[in-house]
Amino acid sequence: MMKKLAVLTLTLSLTGILLFQCSSTPKRSRKPVTAIEILPKSKYYPQGTPITIKTRTNVKNGIIQNIKVEVDGKSYFSGKTLENEIKVSTDEMAMGKHSIKVIAIKTDSVTGENYSDFIVVSDTKPVDYTYKITATYPHNTKFFTEGLLIHNGYLYEGTGEKGQSVIAKQVLKTGKILQEKKLDKKYFGEGITILDNKLYQLTYKAQTGFIYDVKTFDKTGQWHYEAKEGWGMTNDGTNLIMSDGTENLRFLNPDNQQVLKTISVYDDKGPVKYLNELEYINGEIWANVWTTNTIVRINPNNGKVLGRIDLTGLLSVMYRDENKPIDVLNGIAWNAKTNAIYVTGKLWPKLFEIVPVKK
Repeated sequence: MMKKLAVLTLTLSLTGILLFQCSSTPKRSRKPVTAIEILPKSKYYPQGTPITIKTRTNVKNGIIQNIKVEVDGKSYFSGKTLENEIKVSTDEMAMGKHSIKVIAIKTDSVTGENYSDFIVVSDTKPVDYTYKITATYPHNTKFFTEGLLIHNGYLYEGTGEKGQSVIAKQVLKTGKILQEKKLDKKYFGEGITILDNKLYQLTYKAQTGFIYDVKTFDKTGQWHYEAKEGWGMTNDGTNLIMSDGTENLRFLNPDNQQVLKTISVYDDKGPVKYLNELEYINGEIWANVWTTNTIVRINPNNGKVLGRIDLTGLLSVMYRDENKPIDVLNGIAWNAKTNAIYVTGKLWPKLFEIVPVKK
């Protein structure tokens, strides 16, 4: 009997110790969670639309030390209040997605982060243009045009298709090839641009760009880019600009090809995707929109579409029989000295000098 009592007493003692230990174990500190609401509720916000960001932070345990609200990395609020309304101006914001980040920190340093975003679009409708043809010149029907430009009065062209990709210097009015360099067969050539006597060339899916001496076409370098695809290329006199088939344009340092900034291209309806061949003309970026007859005129500072040129009709002029197919409109070149603008397409037999005309 005494043994049973001893066992019972020991069991009760151990149970008591365990219960005491469990009850005295501190509760796990929970991360604060913040709900974010953007008002007015909308899919897109035209530039200039004022918005309100409402935040409500829930703390399960502990005490808040600070709550910080950031938009695109810029601080808009810092304080301890759990519910807040922050007014944000979109007057100077670029087109595209803008990120909201709320950081809530407790006195024990446990931190909760919550995110949201909103999209700014153009506040104006693009100006619509048609065109007038002022001159027509021959174009090489073997050239699957991916890049086009004027340099020192000559036409330079970069072409695509594996095994067919070249860079070429031509007489503009006759199409005579003065100089040509073939790309390795494993590469599909894309957009080109010339800056400081260097010719830069993109490739389609190899994530590789090449640099050539513009006089000799000797390759002097190459670089890797993070964009999954290379499409069009131009420059603003200081930086390289490339497209990747989306609505985004990357600005690159020409010395090391590192991305300096990215702009997103939007009109008043939403993103303009499939930006292809590019040309920098009088402070604007002009871009072919792949598979369409459209060239968009873009503000390089904020990505806003300023104008839309409808080149419908050029393709019908280019009709060839089924044994001599042609592809889409692609190729914009500008002569800065004469202000002449030239357009063509992949495998097209003609190069057109055009003047945009407001509709």
